[in-house]
Amino acid sequence: MTSRSRRIACVIALLVGGAAPGCSGSHGPGPDVSQGAQIVDDPAVVDFQIHAQAFYDRFTNRRVNTLATYQDGVLRGYFRSDKEYADYYANLAQALVEAHFERNEPLVAEVEEFVVDGPGRAHVRFRMVGKNGLPLRFWSTSLKQEDLWERHDGAWRILPGRL
Repeated sequence: MTSRSRRIACVIALLVGGAAPGCSGSHGPGPDVSQGAQIVDDPAVVDFQIHAQAFYDRFTNRRVNTLATYQDGVLRGYFRSDKEYADYYANLAQALVEAHFERNEPLVAEVEEFVVDGPGRAHVRFRMVGKNGLPLRFWSTSLKQEDLWERHDGAWRILPGRL
């Protein structure tokens, strides 16, 4: 990550109520002041964070491996095509199975960090938490992933990873 990207990530993380590793505050070392500070007050950045969080929130408290969730038109709207949505959805459902989510159901989904790479391109790191579906596991399980988002025709869309 470049120092510019790191500064933007720190500012964005602070805007959304947390601090990214390496950012100022009691959570880690302070920023490199020789590079200068950037204050992000652009409403578009805040709107993007709200938009991304809304996407991940659509998966909470519902089973991901059901037809009803798969056919959710709001979720499909975050992708350029039905094929891209199907690829993303299959990968997420499989990742939840491999992470042993009980009933394939995340209880919490949160954007941990997003880094704006340049105009119209951002990486979003998110975490989902749910009950552990393995026998005799009384603790929760979690899944951390990163999605690539791009802005097309004025709307932010997710680009699924390669299968």
